[in-house]
Amino acid sequence: MKFFVDTASLDAIHEAHDMGVLDGVTTNPSLVKKEGNVDFHKRVFEICEVVDGDVSAEVTATDFNGMMEEAHTLANIHENVVVKIPLIKEGIKALKALSDEGIRTNCTLCFSPTQALIAAKAGASYISPFIGRVDDISSNGMQLIEEVIQIYDNYGFETEVLAASIRHPMHVKEAALAGADVATMPFETMTKLLDHPLTDRGLERFLDDWEDYKASRKAEAGMAG
Repeated sequence: MKFFVDTASLDAIHEAHDMGVLDGVTTNPSLVKKEGNVDFHKRVFEICEVVDGDVSAEVTATDFNGMMEEAHTLANIHENVVVKIPLIKEGIKALKALSDEGIRTNCTLCFSPTQALIAAKAGASYISPFIGRVDDISSNGMQLIEEVIQIYDNYGFETEVLAASIRHPMHVKEAALAGADVATMPFETMTKLLDHPLTDRGLERFLDDWEDYKASRKAEAGMAG
């Protein structure tokens, strides 16, 4: 499974990159807005300079011509850019046209297996089912991931399943067990994957034992002197 961080924060991206497990980034204007007064296109370029992998950047237009214009602008920023296109009728048209041009795409805001099927047929490079938002309406987000994977496997679609709207480590674990190609998550969630009370307890014990060992060695040395 590939790990993407869902952010526009360069600090978070640098930290994830330094961990050695970062495969890509997903971002959008809403995430850039959280960073204050920064230029969206400039920030996309800055992210691409850090990440040796795909960087999904989202269009804001909802009509075909507008999406195509923005997609071309984004794709020209850096070779790592993957254009995020919303899963609407005009978006499906854009996915097909961009695929025909060789521009990679991430079809976002997927909430049903049939939506994912249409996106794959249109040539999307990635499909982004939103696990957390499906859970929020008392449905099963992970079942959505499983059904999309099964459909893609049934027909040999090459579209990669990118589990999005991940809220906690269990989402990551279940998406990995289901066979999702990618999980994109906030950096805080990525770091929580490391947490375990037995690890903390074991490390604390090792360090306590080491301090006791050093103290006993020092005492023995004093007695010998």
